[in-house]
Amino acid sequence: MSASTVTEVEGFSPAAFDRLIESRNEPAWLQELRQSAFDTFQSMSLPSRKEEEWMRTDIRMFHLDKFAVPEQVKPEVELPLGVLRQGVDVGGSIVSYNGHTVESNLSEELRQQGVIFGSIAEVLEQRPELLEKYLLTKAVDPHFDKFSSLHAAFFTGGQVLYVPKNTVVKQPLHALSVLGPGGVDLGHTLVIVEEGAEVTMLNETASLDNKAPGMHCGAIELIQHPNSHLRYINLQNWGQGVWHFAHQKAIVERDSTLYWTIGALGSRLSKVNQHVALVGEGAYCEVNGVMFTEGKQHLSYHTLQHHEAPSCRSNFLYKTALQDHSRTVWRGMIKVDNAAQKTDGYQRNDNLILTEHARADSIPGLEIEADDVRCTHGATTGKIDEEQIFYAQTRGFTRKEAMRAIVIGFFQQVFDRIPLESVRDALGNAIASRVREYE
Repeated sequence: MSASTVTEVEGFSPAAFDRLIESRNEPAWLQELRQSAFDTFQSMSLPSRKEEEWMRTDIRMFHLDKFAVPEQVKPEVELPLGVLRQGVDVGGSIVSYNGHTVESNLSEELRQQGVIFGSIAEVLEQRPELLEKYLLTKAVDPHFDKFSSLHAAFFTGGQVLYVPKNTVVKQPLHALSVLGPGGVDLGHTLVIVEEGAEVTMLNETASLDNKAPGMHCGAIELIQHPNSHLRYINLQNWGQGVWHFAHQKAIVERDSTLYWTIGALGSRLSKVNQHVALVGEGAYCEVNGVMFTEGKQHLSYHTLQHHEAPSCRSNFLYKTALQDHSRTVWRGMIKVDNAAQKTDGYQRNDNLILTEHARADSIPGLEIEADDVRCTHGATTGKIDEEQIFYAQTRGFTRKEAMRAIVIGFFQQVFDRIPLESVRDALGNAIASRVREYE
């Protein structure tokens, strides 16, 4: 059955849900989880601009009935390697196409160490108790809104990374999700890092056709046990016809460190909720965001750094450059619970406007219930400096080269925080290639 036929007949209807359940040999607990989420999905309407969280993001042009549960099809062309993998010696890789895994491998050395890195279907066969404990139970709430419940009810693929206690994974692990024209991706990422373990994961997206329509409705769950260390790099690089909705949450326990880098370059419209919960004393997280928009792109990122335990530190830095008629919305919140004394929280969003009609909205916020804390937030917005362009031109740069250099310099503070040189170079090159010359 073709994707278009499925869309016209079923979409995400009860018939489509029943068909999905019948086609997958899943345990009762997972079927119950899906059913509960589907009931929520049916009871909710799509968000509207009357809701505070959505008042700056208009999805009236989004029609869910134009999309459907993705069929498992073999890609007819060779899939890209991915931006983040170039020049990186990885210990394992997973590739999915239209929401279904087409490639999965892990080095024998890591297998011998007890590391698990595979598709959800593979892990469901090998370690079902692992998924039953963590999948959509501790981090992302499958009943938060219509998109989270849609994902929980219908997800078809994704990847699971499990690192056993005191295991140090030296080579990065790489996951790539690819959309074909008109494709749908409902992928889920679950990372579990046990006590004393350490790992780096590279996770990115791509589209075969940069202009073709598509939809991604996904979730990322990062679970860190005490004294664990995770470097997680996530590049959203969908084509500019893709509607991108995602819920992402990390749970960071005692004395653990999380370095989370976000790159947002693609999609027609993105609405992402990113949440880090510091639940153990002495936990630390550093989140760095790089966003570059063009055309009529609309990227909306809502971040929450939630201090639930004492003596934790969080540091969020988002930098955005915009050109053409694009728009970004960043809404950040530092929430400090009453028990989270001696909190040190910081958040900042800087915006660089490259053209007259681009727009950036920044809404930082604090919600503090403890009395022994240090929390700071801020946001800046400014246009590109013509004097800087002139100075570069006097040194032999063309105007376009000067603009590219200024934009890359603007992002350098974030690039300096990225631990992998190859990732810094890849992000810088991807952004530089998008900068156009404007008078």
